[in-house]
Amino acid sequence: MKEKILIVEDEFIVANDLKLMLKKAGYQVTGIASSVVQARKSIQEKRPDWVLIDIILKGDLTGIDLAWELRKINLPFLYISANTNQSVLEAVKETQPYGFMVKPFRERDLIVMLDIAKYRFDIEKGTAVSEAFHTQEIEGIIGESEVLRDVIEKIKIVAPTDTSVLVVGESGTGKEKIAHAVHDLSERNLNPIVIVNCAALPHSLIESELFGHEKGSFTGANTQRIGKFEQANGGTIFLDEIGELPLDSQVKLLRVLQEKEIERLGGNKTLKVNVRIVAATNRSLEKEVAEGRFRLDLYYRLNVFPIELPPLRERKEDIELLARFFLKKYASASKRNIHSISRKGMEQLLGYHWPGNIRELEHLIERSVLLTKTSEIESFDLPKTVEPQSDIPSGILKSMEEMEREHIMNALETSFGKVSGPGGAAELLKMQPQTLYSKMKKLGIDKGYR
Repeated sequence: MKEKILIVEDEFIVANDLKLMLKKAGYQVTGIASSVVQARKSIQEKRPDWVLIDIILKGDLTGIDLAWELRKINLPFLYISANTNQSVLEAVKETQPYGFMVKPFRERDLIVMLDIAKYRFDIEKGTAVSEAFHTQEIEGIIGESEVLRDVIEKIKIVAPTDTSVLVVGESGTGKEKIAHAVHDLSERNLNPIVIVNCAALPHSLIESELFGHEKGSFTGANTQRIGKFEQANGGTIFLDEIGELPLDSQVKLLRVLQEKEIERLGGNKTLKVNVRIVAATNRSLEKEVAEGRFRLDLYYRLNVFPIELPPLRERKEDIELLARFFLKKYASASKRNIHSISRKGMEQLLGYHWPGNIRELEHLIERSVLLTKTSEIESFDLPKTVEPQSDIPSGILKSMEEMEREHIMNALETSFGKVSGPGGAAELLKMQPQTLYSKMKKLGIDKGYR
């Protein structure tokens, strides 16, 4: 039997539908509460494992008030609401829910959201069990570091579903590779994956590019155009650099996510589309939301299952594998008999900071293959880095690992051992809780911290 769930919803029909959906999926429903007061009593008596909360409830207190109380007792919760008012959503975000479902939704969306929420909660607690490490690797994703394995595990969890995925990471970390992996491991893999670079779309043509247009809909529209969403019907659309979309286009994208339909420019009918959305950004969308450049309701729609790609400097144990992979690729493509990298060259690669991440490494290897005249790349022409002052006695400087461990320990002490949630070490360090747990494990920091 699955976990026990309390439904906090003041509309009886909605609450009863939720109850039937959850029971059908094997969950135990401990009860239905229509107010915060009733919810408190039910929580004390029935001890649910999860709480589903509507925002507007009977009485003076809201679902957001209840959420803050649940945070204090470490009882995980999700919101289910039709309220997408900007100020309300900002208050919702402050409570750090494990999910947010916008009504109306499909039964399948609810169950997937619960599975994802449970996974995220287990990651925060440090109790998520990984089985994916022992399964086959994903084509095109190179590396054996723990942080990369965590990414691969998440891909394998979410790929078989239709859940929207948000890939976050610096430029050059391989976000498009992740989108292809999600598509290839899904049941949509026989249908197309359509790539859209939102940053490259002219603002005046965004709607036409995404949704298409009818002949004569505007000056220069001499023929009908099929948009990217129609092209991706039955498959996946990858919206790269989603943070670059202007606000008016964000509104239209939100409608597609909610209604599963589009309307061509100049058209007079709606077209149903069955498209899975994978979005990516190198920006902090939360910061974009706070500064009014990105809609919070769209952020929640896209951020159902975030995948955070670590920069190359945080997975240096993968550099040698990546370098050898690119060496083999470009030596074969250019028909050059180059089969190795010298020890000195590899030390250069391991000592570099990689602001351009994997893309920078790939371009460096490709360039070096073309310039090398022997069978081995002896050294690399890397940008100059600041060298330590020669008058500093050796042995005084701490290693990067020692400094990182000390920094994390200081954050944990400041947060009184709390890792996640408001005031936790992850918040202080401005990183995801799962990333911090991974670093703690790697650095041998006691997982007894909550």
